[in-house]
Amino acid sequence: MTNLNSFEPVPNWPKIPHPLKFIEATSVAVDSINNVYVFNRGANPIMIFNKNGDFIDTWGDGKFTRPHSIFIDDEDFLYLVDDGGHCIHKVTSKGDFIFTLGTPGLPSPWQEGGMFNRPTDLAIDSDKNLYVSDGYGNSRIHKFDFQGNYILSWGEPGSEPGQFSLPHNITFDKDGLLAVCDRENFRVQFFDTNGNFVRQIHFHRPQAICSGKGIFSGKLIVSEAGSPSVNQSDVPNLGNLVKIIDSDGNEFCRFGNSLGGELPDQFISPHGISQDYNGNIYVAEVSYTAYGSKLNPPREVVSLRKWKYVN
Repeated sequence: MTNLNSFEPVPNWPKIPHPLKFIEATSVAVDSINNVYVFNRGANPIMIFNKNGDFIDTWGDGKFTRPHSIFIDDEDFLYLVDDGGHCIHKVTSKGDFIFTLGTPGLPSPWQEGGMFNRPTDLAIDSDKNLYVSDGYGNSRIHKFDFQGNYILSWGEPGSEPGQFSLPHNITFDKDGLLAVCDRENFRVQFFDTNGNFVRQIHFHRPQAICSGKGIFSGKLIVSEAGSPSVNQSDVPNLGNLVKIIDSDGNEFCRFGNSLGGELPDQFISPHGISQDYNGNIYVAEVSYTAYGSKLNPPREVVSLRKWKYVN
């Protein structure tokens, strides 16, 4: 590992005005002017902050079933993945809906490859085609053109190359390959835009991934979730980290103390990740991931963390 860069946590970021609050901040994205958009499962699903953490706006109340992921394109349009609603919405930065992929509330049959059963993330290639990881109730990647017209799909349940066990987060690398966090197979798989497998890199439950910006262009930023095993909980060096790598898996730096928790340098479950153009990294966290349980409701905890880039 070449430690060329370092990061330090910024406590109590951002400034959330009372009575607003995050519950399960599932994902985060940064627009072209470094405004930070947080998609969460509370009463105010989208909250927007400037680069200093000052509150700008909120919208989306009652519009989503179970927020999961947010992606912002190069024109500052938002793509919001609603895994409980089995759909993806393209919206403006003000919350005006443009189109929806999938039929809200109508899932495809479980693990049969249709569109969608609890989709998890979206990425866009250099030709503006859309790719959706699908997800909790499927083992599939779907490709669409920029208008949302279906092109192709690939993937099935399993652990061989090209198979998935929860494709959870996706992004494109510098070579135009789609990197897929195949979370429960403990790897990131890389595919060309036709769905052909290229290579894979091992991680500990890779949960979120994004492409670096600015001086980190060409790098990938990956978060690792902690162990799902009770027998391996609170064991050091098993997840709860963020790593910056190149597409071949060479590591440049990492941060987080690897033991889960709510201290400034710890993670609960780093579920979504993004970077601004100054190099700072934002991590959205969930503390509860079981679906539909009435016994263990979502917790109100530290849900968004900023890590400042230090030269």
